[in-house]
Amino acid sequence: MSILEDARAALATGPLCDSCLGRLFADRSFGLANAERGHALRVTVALADDDPFEEGEDCWVCEGECDRFDWWAEQAASAVRGYEFDTYQVGTKVPPLLEENDELLREDVGLDPDAGEALKTELNREVGKRIGDLTGAEVEFGRPAVQLTLDLATDEVETHVNSAFVYGRYRKLERDIPQTKWPCNDCNGTGLWQGEPCDGCGGSGYRYDESVEQLSAPVVREAMDGEEAVFHGAGREDVDALMLDSGRPFVIEVMEPRKRDVDTDDLEADINAFADGKVEVTDLHLATHEMVERVKELDASKTYRMDVEFGEPVDADALRDALAELDGTTIEQETPQRVTHRRADITRTRTVYDAEGELTDERHAELRIHGEGGLYVKELVSSDEGRTEPSLAGLLDTDAVVTALDVIDVQGEDEPFAKAEYLKE
Repeated sequence: MSILEDARAALATGPLCDSCLGRLFADRSFGLANAERGHALRVTVALADDDPFEEGEDCWVCEGECDRFDWWAEQAASAVRGYEFDTYQVGTKVPPLLEENDELLREDVGLDPDAGEALKTELNREVGKRIGDLTGAEVEFGRPAVQLTLDLATDEVETHVNSAFVYGRYRKLERDIPQTKWPCNDCNGTGLWQGEPCDGCGGSGYRYDESVEQLSAPVVREAMDGEEAVFHGAGREDVDALMLDSGRPFVIEVMEPRKRDVDTDDLEADINAFADGKVEVTDLHLATHEMVERVKELDASKTYRMDVEFGEPVDADALRDALAELDGTTIEQETPQRVTHRRADITRTRTVYDAEGELTDERHAELRIHGEGGLYVKELVSSDEGRTEPSLAGLLDTDAVVTALDVIDVQGEDEPFAKAEYLKE
């Protein structure tokens, strides 16, 4: 059949709006809206058949939804008023009856079930274009700032505001500050024990009063006017360890932000003022959501500075020889006894990339160890009762314990954490 014969057959099924008629031929010609296709076909059929021209009214397929593109766009723009966004995506929930009508029209005309395009697709596109005109934002089919879903059955617009992300590096300048909130084990974070304030946490619900998260995330949440902020770190250091020099990569995720385009220089200054010398952040950038996975999953090496105490006096040459033997060596480590309560008891192999240090007196030394991610450096020193081999204690044949630990560098094994494709600036 020709296109005009198909158009006649479609018009014979009952009253059709221009959009529903034109949608059957959405794959014919470019630069036209379906309503323009439908109107042109209606005029052409009337001319060819020398029949009176009649506008399409009371469409039996969409039941008037194609006349409400502007209305839906206005409802959607109103639903996200007050939120700052530059990308969006539109979806539509089409009632089963209208979907069935859309299918029956093709069946009655004798067209393939997938001829032209679906009602849902046209609604998404036509309403989406109008939302862009009203808001100045652009459509994004990956992960937009806001997702808008038109529910034709209820005349409501469902909105989902995706999180915003800030990437940076932090330095932890005081000991006994965990990376994230640490709920009290005694009261399970409730702050109460048998109806009274918990003695273990003083009623706060946390083992520590402050964390890197609590000293940074609230500032970002407030700047972006979000509902909640969550801290994601590239691994974590022990609570009694400092994080110095280049700092550790992190991402702060802000849920349902009303502001996204914040000045990261100002934000950095505000966080550092709020943290009051306990924590410092650097290199802040607005980031994509993929940066969270990158921070958590990218293989990274770490460099540590350690103060070590020996059980017996150690000779400088013996220390130098022991460190030389560890330098470049692959270590076998069973899960340390101190963490077996929360990690599987398995044997891991990790490489020591560099080991150096010197005695500060005959029973104390300062060491610098650069190792593969996941290397337990405290046990590399102490041997953990033989669970780490080789170890400094084993090579020197004396007890050795780390008395102070600082992390001084965290870098991607093969590439840096911060790459342009994951940042928005």
